[in-house]
Order: sequence, then C-alpha cells, then structure tokens
Amino acid sequence: MQAIVMTAAGAPDVLVAREVGEPRPSEGQVVLRTEAVPVLYPETKVRAGAYPFPAPLPEVFGFQAAGVVTDIGAGVDRALLGTRVVASTRGYGSYAELVVAEADSVTPIPAELTTEHAAAILMPGSVALALMRTAGVATGETVLVEAAATGVGSCLTQLCAAAGARVIGTAGGARKARLARENGSHEVLDHTAPDWAEQLADLLTDGTVDVVFDSIGGESLTPLLDLITPLRGRILSYGWLDGAPAQLSVTELILRGLTLTGCAGTAWLDEVARQRSAALAATAQGLLTPVIDSVLPLADAAKAHRMLEERAAFGTVVLRP
Repeated sequence: MQAIVMTAAGAPDVLVAREVGEPRPSEGQVVLRTEAVPVLYPETKVRAGAYPFPAPLPEVFGFQAAGVVTDIGAGVDRALLGTRVVASTRGYGSYAELVVAEADSVTPIPAELTTEHAAAILMPGSVALALMRTAGVATGETVLVEAAATGVGSCLTQLCAAAGARVIGTAGGARKARLARENGSHEVLDHTAPDWAEQLADLLTDGTVDVVFDSIGGESLTPLLDLITPLRGRILSYGWLDGAPAQLSVTELILRGLTLTGCAGTAWLDEVARQRSAALAATAQGLLTPVIDSVLPLADAAKAHRMLEERAAFGTVVLRP
C-alpha cells in the first residue's frame, strides 16, 4: 500500500511516499481503509524534531485518519466492520491507505457528516469543547480568542458566540480577519500589529475580558493582564504559536486575582479525547462548521506541511489516498 514515511526529523521533504506492507490488527485493534487524513499543526512540530517521534525511524507518519473499518482484531465488536470512523493512532501510522488503531480510539461518524468534514473537525472541535468545558464561559461574558481563524480558534469562536458571549477575536491579516468574523467574532484585532493590546483596551472602555483563550504564548499575554477581569478572569493557555508557552510569573497572576490553566499534558489529552463524539455530534447539529482549505493527494504530504508552516492554509488541509 502507499504511505508517507518520515525518514528523519527535519524539513517537510523528510516525508516521503513509499510502498509499505499492509497492517494487520492485533487484539483490541481495527484496520480502516483511509478516505481522509487531516494534517494537524502539532504534526509539523513532531516532524521538525521539536518533539520526539514515538517510534524508530523510518516509520509511517500521522496522528489521525478517517475511513471505513475493514478488519478487526480479537475482542473487538464485529458491529464496527463497515462503519465510518475517525481513528487516532499512537502518534504514527495514519498517512497511509490502510491504518491500524486501537478500537477504543475510534469515533463513529454521524450519517449527516461527510468523512472529510469529520476528519477536519475532530481535533479542533474536541480541543475547543474541552477548553469551553474548562473555562465555563457564561452568557454575557467577554471572551478573547487568539488566532480566531485557526482550526481550534474557529471552533472556539463559534461555540462562544453560540453561548451568548461577546467574542473578540485576533487574526493575522485581512483574509483571516474576515474568516474570524464569519465564525462569530464581534470584533477582530490583528495580533501581528505591535499595538494590538492598546487596540483591545480601546474596545474595552466599558469593561474587561473575562476569559482569554491563549494560543500564541510567549510574551503576548503580558500587555493584556490589566485588561482581564480581576478576581474572576481566566486564562487558558493551549498553544505556542510564538514558540514558547506564556511567559508569566505567579506574582503577576496573584496580584490581579487571575487564574491560568495550562491545557497540555496527558490529563489534558484525556479530556480532549472524551470530547470526540461530542465534537462530531455538534458538527452534525450545525453548532460547529468545519473549514477545509484544500484536499490534496496523499503524496503531497510535504506540500501540506509547508502550507501549515507558512500559515498559507485557511482551514484544514486534508490528504486523500
């Protein structure tokens, strides 16, 4: 079968199309015939070597895939055969025509959703729902969603707007700003502008920000601290677009009565996993709208990674075997 193999850590060109053997399911596993593979931003970091690859190289790359279950191992419910699902791997193996995954990692796709839409929404939708559950966004609150035109940011914006919050989004450039507004942002700021914190202050002449969903990290939060509601302001830090987590001291938070929740690590990933079915259900109900930038052949995996790293994609890039 055709697959994309990571040959070493490095630039996108380390992802190479090769013929490899077909996988067979062990006990508790399934095999699916792939119809759509979402290209996820964290995958670009693993490929580049920022995080360790979980298997000896060379190895088939990829975190998730969507398709139809064609084979099952011992102990797996036979009702899964022929079912459309999105599967999460152990950190490798999804950029392929056939994918093996643990049976408890698959999420059935509602009949109302296309396989591509299910693949595109599972990760950002699950993360966004976990963030919303953790933040406890309430009607009437003011919420700041950084990078509101990204996958997770788009879902967060949609969910916050539906919850009755005033949503202030940030986006880099006019096109992404339009997408943020389409997702439900009431106001949009360009976070690439050096004075965007001052612009935020101008929008808040009658109040403060109750919840900040931080996907930028680095020093981006420092100029915002005095704009967050004292005593009940919540910061949820889940992304490092600046290359490092939020650079804040405990003292800065304590003196303002703010809380910062770090949304990372094993416990956080477990919480995200618990939201997978809910993410697909919310999409089927029209509460979330997946945005697909493009659908490329599986062999164009390196091109897809370049698109994400260059911030050229406006939505999810999906690979099709």
